[in-house]
Amino acid sequence: MAKYIKQEMPNLNGKNEPQVYYRLKTDRNINSKEFAKYICRNGSASDRAEVESVLIRIADGLAKLLGNGHSVTLDGVGTFKAGLGLKQDKEMDTFDGNETKRNARSLQLTNINFRADKLLIREANRHCKLERYGESRLRKSPYSKEQRLQLALEFLEKNGTMHIAEYMELTGLSRTTATMELKAFRQDPTSGISFTGRGSNKVYVKSPDQEAV
Repeated sequence: MAKYIKQEMPNLNGKNEPQVYYRLKTDRNINSKEFAKYICRNGSASDRAEVESVLIRIADGLAKLLGNGHSVTLDGVGTFKAGLGLKQDKEMDTFDGNETKRNARSLQLTNINFRADKLLIREANRHCKLERYGESRLRKSPYSKEQRLQLALEFLEKNGTMHIAEYMELTGLSRTTATMELKAFRQDPTSGISFTGRGSNKVYVKSPDQEAV
């Protein structure tokens, strides 16, 4: 039986009251061998080996087709499409700026996006029997959103860069909430906060051409 958690999340639309989300608790990850064994519950070892071989060939085919610019739809499963991004240490350019323009050598595939087939969602829901597991509450910050922004700007003024862990320590927010709030700040051109890098190398910096209000 699947378990769900009632999750408290911050409301980043300027309202004080938190929002409620529901999420499934992941029991455990099923690897390829277990998946093949599950599919072939009444089959022989050779049947399971054949399923594992097909899964390997599917992964290989997806890699080749997605890498050549195709999207791939598997009926009853969903659609796969590759996403582009900058290579590490490469900064985003603009259409009209004077910075170095990026070419193909600066780009790479950074993600594979997946959109589940509605049939898969319906079938998974048909097999889903839920029970409540618990609640996850927010870690409250002693500062208002405006005070947290000011703390971040003062930190950047002094140190030049800021990691998410440093913002968590400054504000008392959880990692999830701190990440969402920093994302909202950098999407607001008046906040004075931008970022550079990606993934584990992402750091936050002061916007060069904006002042915080």
